[in-house]
Amino acid sequence: MPNRRSIFLAVSLAAFACFAPAILGAQSSSSKDNPKPKPNTDTATQNAPDQPMWDPLRAEKDLEVGQYYMKKGDVDAAIDRFQDAALAKPGYAIPFRFLGEAQEKKGLKRDALKSYTRYLELYPRAEDKDKIEKKIEKLRSEVSKSKTKSTS
Repeated sequence: MPNRRSIFLAVSLAAFACFAPAILGAQSSSSKDNPKPKPNTDTATQNAPDQPMWDPLRAEKDLEVGQYYMKKGDVDAAIDRFQDAALAKPGYAIPFRFLGEAQEKKGLKRDALKSYTRYLELYPRAEDKDKIEKKIEKLRSEVSKSKTKSTS
């Protein structure tokens, strides 16, 4: 009866015989055969053309992450996430409310005005409609004041 050492040796040799061509072949290939891949230059700012824009789950996740960024104080990152949410689920009003808040916080009054207006267009019976309408009026007066100052 064969001992353990001889069985181990036989199994090892069999395994080497099976994989040796692949191992040796991989080592002998030249760099001319396999060109080096280009470094990743993808900035991932847009969906791939073959990917659908409608992605409600992604929109919800973008809203969640955008709110996290707002709490953290990173308004630019929050704006990006809220814009992504609006693209991922067109016709969804909530991203525009959050986007308006972030833009207002950053001082982008005209953009905030557009976002709040779009929010109410999409959700005319919003619970916070009165509050948003007050914000819109305030932003309109501030924008008109800045127009009169720039023309004088």
